[in-house]
Amino acid sequence: MEACFLSSCSFANATKLSPKTIVVNQYQKGPSSARLHCRTIKCCRRESNSFDESDHSPSIESDWRSFRARLVAGERASRPEVPSALVNLDTVVDQPKPVSIGDKWAHEIHKPEKGCLLIATEKLDGVHIFERAVILLLSADPLGPSGIILNRPSLMSMKESKSTVLDAARTFSDRPLYFGGPHEEEIFLVTGSGSDGSEDNGVARSGVFDEVMKGLYYGTKESVGCAAEMVKRSVVGVGDFRFFDGSCAWEKGQLNDEIRAGYWAIAACSSNVLGLGSVGNIGLWDEILGLLGSRKVW
Repeated sequence: MEACFLSSCSFANATKLSPKTIVVNQYQKGPSSARLHCRTIKCCRRESNSFDESDHSPSIESDWRSFRARLVAGERASRPEVPSALVNLDTVVDQPKPVSIGDKWAHEIHKPEKGCLLIATEKLDGVHIFERAVILLLSADPLGPSGIILNRPSLMSMKESKSTVLDAARTFSDRPLYFGGPHEEEIFLVTGSGSDGSEDNGVARSGVFDEVMKGLYYGTKESVGCAAEMVKRSVVGVGDFRFFDGSCAWEKGQLNDEIRAGYWAIAACSSNVLGLGSVGNIGLWDEILGLLGSRKVW
């Protein structure tokens, strides 16, 4: 299980290791992942700053997450209270009013899905890498899900890491580099919203990056060249990216086993919660719990 970063039988051994040992081992080289697959890169061959509208595919999100969140909120609001002996149960009541949700919301779900959050429970306390971790799931492929840790602060810039995998053209040298997990994989997030608040800044229309949720995309070393070209043409800014050294990966069935064992809680949330500003936010774990309306997720 070289591609695994956790297994239900390995926690006892992992917690016995010192933090220093785990940090050293977190960068152990593993087999390269074929799961984070980028489509054929086209935009780098374009001759202008514009992108052909025919390349734009509809958003996979289409606001269905918000629709589901309203259903969840409505279900909670309509839960009947314990009936009183003084209440006539035959009384006809009005239909419940539509429930509105704020710009920031989160609720628990029961099955991993692309764009959801994995929230570490108390069973991971003492496991250095994953204690109070919030992981964004980039892929929910049953053959091998993958994601990145969002709430670890940056300790160095791309230049200081001396890694050229994500910065071959030196376009992103001054950008922070975040720790995404122990699996050897270079990942970056890019926002699909323009600086003026528009829905698309050309990222979606490029057809190069994979959509995680509405307005948020990810790429790998195969697409970073195109990302640099888009910055050069002022299609996006360097501030629209977040770069990660490492990722999290599971083998077939492993993540579900860990969820059943109580190591992770699963939550869906609004895109406002998962903006680029959440990357490196060490308070994100507590913020998600607050939105879930619970101090604990176990």
